[in-house]
Amino acid sequence: MTETFAPETRFAVPGRIAVSNRAAAVWQTATLTEIRRETPHASTFRFAVPDWQGHLPGQHLMLRLTAEDGYTAQRHYSIASAPEDSGHIELTLDHVEGGEVSGWFHSVAEPGDEVQVRGPLSGFFAWPGDRPALLIGAGSGVVPLMSMVRHHRARGLSVPLRLLVSARGPEELIYAREFGAETTPVFTRNAPEGVRVGRMAAAHVAPLLAEQPEGGWEAYVCGSNAFAEHASRLLVAAGQPVDRIRIERFG
Repeated sequence: MTETFAPETRFAVPGRIAVSNRAAAVWQTATLTEIRRETPHASTFRFAVPDWQGHLPGQHLMLRLTAEDGYTAQRHYSIASAPEDSGHIELTLDHVEGGEVSGWFHSVAEPGDEVQVRGPLSGFFAWPGDRPALLIGAGSGVVPLMSMVRHHRARGLSVPLRLLVSARGPEELIYAREFGAETTPVFTRNAPEGVRVGRMAAAHVAPLLAEQPEGGWEAYVCGSNAFAEHASRLLVAAGQPVDRIRIERFG
């Protein structure tokens, strides 16, 4: 991915100072302060970044690791924390088999370690909190969506927000302890007693589209390539305008 920076483009967060993408071009030191286990394969890593200028929910950053021999590895990661978490950012990472960066985080990293970050990047998938948001994610695709949920709660926003999230089972549901009435989980492999198991389907999406708040939904879909294609087709079939579906995919 190549990022191009215009001289003074800004990302505005309601109630916050706009963030210049000139600041996003500068590498900053991020100090790991906390590690929280989310699922057997995913953990949240909290960093202190004193000069972080803020971000819009849904944006991501570039992270750089440098080995003792000078070798560097860079990865794009969605930001999980809300913009209101001033001076800190949180990333939630799956432990990818053979992944050199995720492997380091899950096997080596400990509080006090430092990495370099640059951002925030990309405004396409960002949600500024000013329109009804229908969020659909699977697996770690829920990470940027959680930043939106947290922002919604931190600001006490009245604009409607719904989250439809898919996981293999309850044990794989990232952020499960934080979800509230805005969230509907879908389990594809195993589920609590009385809950149907299966792939996300029209029966999950159609009721949310039927709510149709004033102004309609802005839909945000995040997950693997296959999931993103499947979820976007469900949305279109349920009546969501194609030009009001934003997709972020990985894999």
